[in-house]
Amino acid sequence: MPATPPTHTGISRRTLLQGTAGVAGLAAAGLSAHPAKAAKDLVAGFIYVGPKDDYGYNQAHAEAAAMLKKMPGIKVVEEEKVPETDDVSKTMESMIKLDGATLLFPTSFGYFDPYMLKTAAKYKDIQFRHCGGLWTDKNPMNTGSYFGYIGMCQYLNGIAAAHATKTKKIGFIAAKPIPQVLININSFALGARSVDPSITTTVIFTGEWSMPVKEAEAANSLADQGIDVLTCHVDGPKVIMETAERRGIYACGYHADQSKLAPKGYLTGAEWNWITVYKQFIADEQGAKPLPNFVRGGLAQNFVKMSPFGPALSEAGRKNVTAVKAEIVKGGFAVFKGPMKDNKGNVVIPAGKSYPETAVELESQNYLVEGVNGAIA
Repeated sequence: MPATPPTHTGISRRTLLQGTAGVAGLAAAGLSAHPAKAAKDLVAGFIYVGPKDDYGYNQAHAEAAAMLKKMPGIKVVEEEKVPETDDVSKTMESMIKLDGATLLFPTSFGYFDPYMLKTAAKYKDIQFRHCGGLWTDKNPMNTGSYFGYIGMCQYLNGIAAAHATKTKKIGFIAAKPIPQVLININSFALGARSVDPSITTTVIFTGEWSMPVKEAEAANSLADQGIDVLTCHVDGPKVIMETAERRGIYACGYHADQSKLAPKGYLTGAEWNWITVYKQFIADEQGAKPLPNFVRGGLAQNFVKMSPFGPALSEAGRKNVTAVKAEIVKGGFAVFKGPMKDNKGNVVIPAGKSYPETAVELESQNYLVEGVNGAIA
C-alpha cells in the first residue's frame, strides 16, 4: 500500500483501525479519537483502486481532488491501490474515524455493492457518492452516484482518427464488453465512419480493467494488422499510448490527457472532468444543502472534455472535431440513429428512431455496430 499521510505516523489507516482497540490505539499513534469535533474544514475522502498517477481512470479523479485541495474550507484525504474487497470498507471507516471525513468518494466500480452500501448503513450521518450508474431509490439516502456521458468524446476521437488513418483501419482495446464500454467502442467507430464509411474498427477485449501485458500484446497485434490509430477503454491507457508511439502509429486518449506519452502520434482524447461534479457536491455539503443522489452530465455540462489537439492531427481534422463538438454542446445530437445494423447484419435501430446519449436504452447496449471487427465473448 502507498505511504499514509504524515499525520498518521506512517501507519496504514486500515492496519491501525484493524490492529488497535479503539481509543488506546489511536492515542498510541498520536491521533484524536474524535477528530471531526475539532475540525473546522469539511473533510472529503477519495479512494482509488489503482495508483493516482496511472495516466488513466484513477489519475482523472486524483487531478480533481488536487484542485479541491486548493479551495478554502476543505481538507482532502486520499488512499490509492485499495482493492475491491473488504479493504475498501476498512479504508472508508478509517477515514471517518481517524480523519473526520463526512463526505466519501469511493471511485471504483466494484466498491459500490456491498462495501459502500454496508458502510453507509452503519454511518448514516456520513455522505457517500460513488462513481458509477448503480444508485436507485432502494439504496440508502446518504448514498448516491455520479457519472459522465463520455461516448460523445469517443465519437469525436473517431472523427480525429478518420482524418489521421492512412490504412482506413483503426483499433480499440477494451477491458470487458459491458454496455458503457460497448457505447464507447461503437461511438468511436461511428465517428470515424461519419467521415469515411469505408473505415473499419477492430476491437480486442483483454478481459481485465488493468492488465498491461495483455494491453501491450493487443496494441502490437493491432499494429501488426496494419491498424494505424488506437484508442481504448481500460483503467490505465499508459502502455497502449506508449506502444502506439513506439510503433509509429497514432493514438486517441481516454480518461485523462496522455499526450506526454505519445508526443508525436497523440491526436486528441476523451477525458473526464470530475472537478465539475466534485465542486457541486462540496458546495452543497458546505451550504448544508441535500446532496443529489443521481448526477449525470456530458460535454455541455462540462463533466467531460476533449484533450488539446496534438501536432499529428491535420487542420481539416481539427476543424471537423471542433464543428461537431459545437453541435453536440448545443444539444439534440444523436450518435445512435436508424437505420443501424450490428456487425452481424441485424437491424438494432430502425429507420426514423434515434437515441440521445441520455437514453436509458443505451445502458443495456449489447452489440457491436456495423464496421466493427470483433465479437462479444
